[in-house]
Amino acid sequence: MEIIEYDDSYLDDIRDLLTELEKYIVSIDKDKLDIVHPEYHEKMALVDLNEVNKNNGKCYIAVENDKAIGLIMGIIPQYNEYDYLDYKCPKRGVITELIVTSKIRSKGIGKKLMDKMEEYFKSVDCEYVLVDVFAYNENAISFYGKKGYHHRMYTDIKKL
Repeated sequence: MEIIEYDDSYLDDIRDLLTELEKYIVSIDKDKLDIVHPEYHEKMALVDLNEVNKNNGKCYIAVENDKAIGLIMGIIPQYNEYDYLDYKCPKRGVITELIVTSKIRSKGIGKKLMDKMEEYFKSVDCEYVLVDVFAYNENAISFYGKKGYHHRMYTDIKKL
């Protein structure tokens, strides 16, 4: 297994991985708000990769036997003119996607992908890394906790 920077020859694998992740999120969504739209498989990878390109980001993939078995995407978003009014605005990287195919999880691939993205963020002088984690994804919460991440914000929801 090797970690490489994304190239277009892996687009179909990326689509499959992102769809696998979204199906998992749908399966654990206690609020039943997430869906896998019929166009998700075709369009989401392109949307994500466009965000990576627009925001000085990277997409790394874990490859084994010429197949992507995991991926991580990260961006370095800009602050808007109002963010400075109530925030120090340190340069930060944001993990937007992380998945390792379910067939081979818990073998250290996610950790290697995270290490690679953190290395990139450090190389461009980011001070922090942020990641949004779906509240019902207990496996991901545990994984990020082991990597030294902690909660800073909570989003509460109530059905009316």
